[in-house]
Amino acid sequence: MSDRRPRLLRRGAQDHLRGGAAALLLLAVLLRAWDFGNPVIHVDEQYYLLVGDRMLHGAVPYVDIWDRKPIGLFLLFAAIRLLPGDGVLAYQLAACAAAAVTAIVVRQAARTLGARDVGAVAAGAAYLIGLSLLGGRGGQAPVFYNLLIALGGWWMLRLPRLAERHRTGAIVASGLATCLLAGVAIQMKYTPGFEGAFFGCAHLWALRRAGARWRVTVPAALLWMLAGAGPTIAAIGWYAAHGAYAAWRFANVDSIGLRAGYPAGELAMRLLGIGAQLAPLMIGAGLAWRWRPRAGAGAGAARLALLWLAAALAGFFAIGTFFDHYALPLLAPLAVAAAPALGRAPRLLVATLGLMLTLFAVERAFMPADGPNARAVAAVVKANSGGGCPYVFIGDTATYLLADACLPTGYAFPNLLAYTTERGATGIDEGAEVRRILATRPPVIVTSTRVLSIWNPASLFAVKAALARDYRLVFARPRAGWRTLVYLRRDRPYRAPRP
Repeated sequence: MSDRRPRLLRRGAQDHLRGGAAALLLLAVLLRAWDFGNPVIHVDEQYYLLVGDRMLHGAVPYVDIWDRKPIGLFLLFAAIRLLPGDGVLAYQLAACAAAAVTAIVVRQAARTLGARDVGAVAAGAAYLIGLSLLGGRGGQAPVFYNLLIALGGWWMLRLPRLAERHRTGAIVASGLATCLLAGVAIQMKYTPGFEGAFFGCAHLWALRRAGARWRVTVPAALLWMLAGAGPTIAAIGWYAAHGAYAAWRFANVDSIGLRAGYPAGELAMRLLGIGAQLAPLMIGAGLAWRWRPRAGAGAGAARLALLWLAAALAGFFAIGTFFDHYALPLLAPLAVAAAPALGRAPRLLVATLGLMLTLFAVERAFMPADGPNARAVAAVVKANSGGGCPYVFIGDTATYLLADACLPTGYAFPNLLAYTTERGATGIDEGAEVRRILATRPPVIVTSTRVLSIWNPASLFAVKAALARDYRLVFARPRAGWRTLVYLRRDRPYRAPRP
């Protein structure tokens, strides 16, 4: 009987863990299934998929097709593009799986922090809802790399206990794995470098607390630094070996500092909106810190959780543009930090999840269904492009992918050539590049009725002049709060797309 009872307890605990994981997986699907198959969830992930697709046809990022994101993100989307279909559903299913697994890791990290299971599951649920609220409904970069950082954060929270037990070997192994995960994440976006650096420092602290001597600590630190920098060194090495280091450096380093800023009032409003959506979790994190253990491994884990959140905040503020999806990396450390309070205060749990779900429902109720219209636009572009390359001046880069179209420029992300925020930051004369594209006489030009204050005047003037002189409007469809317009060159007959 004495042997049987522990086995039953372990089995019950395992069933409980599986039940919580299944609930988080189901929630991820329910929250994200609305968008499965929608090719225009967000402009960024449209472009990631397009770049990944063109890489499979020989295009080299920063040389043949330009963007600032690290190469690892494009490699990920290229791998996804190998799956059946046009790539849209495939990347969304991959993102859903990544989100669900990250929520499960958040739950486990919260339990390591001492949260009750109900609070840990609630933290995982809050993570998933927060993704949808902050522009992570599809495949934004943090939806994928948050999994790597959350794993590293979970392992880091075990350090005080490992240090108490003087388990130096386990700390060295944990540091190696954590820094390698952060290094891979850095090659999806550079801001995880803040969290990766903190993870390395936390492991150094734990190693010294465990009693390791310098002859162990110094080689371990060097090994961790190499693991964290390794993926980036590999990327630089590949481009240098192929004579394209200058292209890599300009896209990944130099151009970032050349972008123009946004008005202070606009930045303040964005920051206010993000703060309002994260407020319930911030309150939970504050209460959890107030109620934290005051001694022992639990106190150490609480401090590490707070410092992890601080490192994520440093990455968020380092960019400084405060688009909502830039706050996605805050969700995992914030949910973990809030989990002990969510498990201890049922009213806080209900209020947090209730408010977040209400915001989600309101957003869904007013969200236009743009997917069918985007596919209709792509069908018209495909039917009328013939052997030429259409030009999406302002609109969805998914049009190129869905229309099986060639690209008229390596700067295919519309903002690069159309917005003043990019003027002088791409390494070319943006207006001259637009005039070069128009000189090739694209069979189709896609633009919109969108009204903006940040148009690149040289680019906009050139497109308007070409449209008035050589093109006629043949198709229009609603897109968000404006309309997508398809113009056909006047010397070409309009061809209706096949049903």
